[in-house]
Amino acid sequence: MGTEETRKDMDIDSWCLDLSYDQWVPLPVSGQRPSARYKHAAAVVDDKLYIIGGSRNGRYLSDVQAFDFKSLTWSSVRLKMEPQIGNWSPENLLSTSGHTTITWGNKLLLIGGHSKHDSDSMPVRFIDLESLQCGIVETSGKAPAARGGHSASLVGSKLIVFGGEDKKRRLLNDVHILELETMSWELLEATQTTPAPRFDHTAAVHGDRYLVVFGGCSHSIFFCDLHVLDLQTKEWSRPEIPGDMIAPRAGHAAVTIGESWYVVGGGDNKSGCSETLMLNMPKLVWSTLTTVKERDPLASEGLSVCSALITGEIYLVAFGGYNGKYQNEIFFMRPKPRNSSRPKIFQSPAAAAAAASVTAAYALAKSEKLDFFETEEPIKLVVNKKDVSVELDAVREDKKVMELSLTEARQENSRLREKIEEVNNTHAELSKELLSVQGQLASERSRCFKLEAQIAELQKVLESFHSIESEVEVLRKQKSALEQDMEHAAAATRQGSGGLLSWLSGAPRSS
Repeated sequence: MGTEETRKDMDIDSWCLDLSYDQWVPLPVSGQRPSARYKHAAAVVDDKLYIIGGSRNGRYLSDVQAFDFKSLTWSSVRLKMEPQIGNWSPENLLSTSGHTTITWGNKLLLIGGHSKHDSDSMPVRFIDLESLQCGIVETSGKAPAARGGHSASLVGSKLIVFGGEDKKRRLLNDVHILELETMSWELLEATQTTPAPRFDHTAAVHGDRYLVVFGGCSHSIFFCDLHVLDLQTKEWSRPEIPGDMIAPRAGHAAVTIGESWYVVGGGDNKSGCSETLMLNMPKLVWSTLTTVKERDPLASEGLSVCSALITGEIYLVAFGGYNGKYQNEIFFMRPKPRNSSRPKIFQSPAAAAAAASVTAAYALAKSEKLDFFETEEPIKLVVNKKDVSVELDAVREDKKVMELSLTEARQENSRLREKIEEVNNTHAELSKELLSVQGQLASERSRCFKLEAQIAELQKVLESFHSIESEVEVLRKQKSALEQDMEHAAAATRQGSGGLLSWLSGAPRSS
């Protein structure tokens, strides 16, 4: 009772300010908690954390729960639904897991997810937080295949969907864009080295231009790689990351604050990842902020993490997950303020040089178009020719460096083309060898079939030999019996002949 009163009297603002930096702390909660779950969707809007759907013990959940940061209490959100929305019934409209959610205006948009409802294309559902109306968003264009375990990242009014697993358990690595202003889908056809198909990964956008994808898994492999998609050039790249090796993981959660990307939890179906990571997105450098115990709720798969603004500071809020046990606790972290740094170009040296040249040209053109207000007295501009000369020399030196980088990039591209051509030639030769081996294998199979037929015939002949041997053996026995009978007859004949001769010669007969 005393603990409950303490929770009710607790001031969330002062409690947050007393937190240590970069450490997870469980949040005291009053009243009843929602069902423990994982692979749900979560979003923070104003002073509330919304939890939608998820999974528990193989069952899809359809409830919507809200946690009030001011009262520190949970409440169930009762939505208004039509009796039938297209092919969707109220019972299965929100029964889903492995989906994502974003905030768009006064609505929560729920993107995709696995459910019992049989849909070929990815559904977009909405929850109006003002009217509490729930329904399906009508979209146009070629919608992506229905899937779960994908990522959905917002860039302006565009929603970038990557990867996932479809209802037939096929892994995906395609990129689709949903324009939220018109609710129209389009397929983004990217080039270069595309990430391996995966699901349960995370993705974030940096600088409104770069989509960064981390981790995830296939049906047998867990990934720890980092891939970057330039949304302007539509090119994938895989940058080299300095520092220690990051453990492979899937089912983790991630959120960006400024230029920092925070990654929490995840695992490999054997053990959970206990460290909370932070990626410095401009520098592409990983760091470990804190580590929890191995069986801690934060070392779970399928948990969620959001950012919440409280007392003018941004906090991380984690909920749910599964680490051998389903979770329903809320954890807070107060991230340490970090200075922003100069962005790094996620491209080749050639692209970096080109981008820098374009930026410099744009800056010069813009400065030439500046208009100055007229004043009663003329403005005297003092220009130091020596300083200008030094700046020009520096610009020329930068230009030489960029040109050298561009030359090196072209040489590297040429070497890569040669390697690709070599690999293609090797592939062609191996394909020919494979065809030859397949032909030989077919010939050997034909020979095997013929030999099997001959063996079958020989077995029949052998069986007939066994029958002949049996008949011969019978004949031998008959012959033996006949010979014995003949011997007995001969002996009897000899005995009869001897008695007659004795009688004729007058020999006395024995009595």
